[in-house]
Amino acid sequence: MFSPVIAIAALLTLIPYLVAAFFARSLAKAKLTETFPTSALLFGPALLCIPYVLVAFSSGMFRWQWCALYALLPSTISILMWQASRIDPNRRGNWRDLLVLASLGLAVDLRWFEHAWPAHLVIFNKILLLDAGIYGFLALRKLDGVGFDLRLCLRDAGIGLREVAFYAPIALAIGLGLGFLHLHTSWPHLAQFAGAFIFTFFFIAVPEELFFRGWLQNLLERRIGRYPALFMTAVLFGLSHWNKRAAHFNWRYVLLAALAGIFYGRAWRQERRIGAAAITHASVDTIWSLWLR
Repeated sequence: MFSPVIAIAALLTLIPYLVAAFFARSLAKAKLTETFPTSALLFGPALLCIPYVLVAFSSGMFRWQWCALYALLPSTISILMWQASRIDPNRRGNWRDLLVLASLGLAVDLRWFEHAWPAHLVIFNKILLLDAGIYGFLALRKLDGVGFDLRLCLRDAGIGLREVAFYAPIALAIGLGLGFLHLHTSWPHLAQFAGAFIFTFFFIAVPEELFFRGWLQNLLERRIGRYPALFMTAVLFGLSHWNKRAAHFNWRYVLLAALAGIFYGRAWRQERRIGAAAITHASVDTIWSLWLR
């Protein structure tokens, strides 16, 4: 099921994500334009197609059109972010930023590319698109104030858990009242809780918080202000859940996710730290999945 080839593909997929997360300061200081030729900077991300090639060949699902997509899309994002960095050096936000965010967000939310992967390995798609965004926004665009640094501190935990405490009574009152939440009588083992939290933190909370808070809310703040950006991002975050766990528009999920988005956004903007928002997000999702789903 998980061959050495899949393990190599997973490692190649995770390296850009983890390097950016744990060596954020080095990435911010890196003078790529003085080290590499422009062509390498813009077309090097095409190498993100390699994990697809490895997984697809090992699974008997290889298609040239998917290979081309995973090569061309990261390079296109890089070109757009390169242009934006020169046209908008003050990073106020450019239509190219919104185009990239819309493309990445819709591709993940509407599952445009998941047919390229075996059903149990679709997480590769999400992380590869995240890698492309990380390289574009952080390495080329040099977007500041993102706070993508997963070297967590007690302050992150304090802020993150405080927002969980603020959101929990609201979510319980509305969720139980609407019949969306259902209390479970059984308690999970500590290992089960820890495993669920760690997986949720790295593969759900961090990617979503980086996208919605670190990139989207960050850019919106520069145009429309802190509170409008907070609420607009929360609404968009809620709407991204419209098709989760339902074949139709799941308005209950959208409502609770939008309300949660306010508290995730508050956690991020206090210190501008993705880690704090991801702790709030992962805690809420883990509690929901183990006790209230």
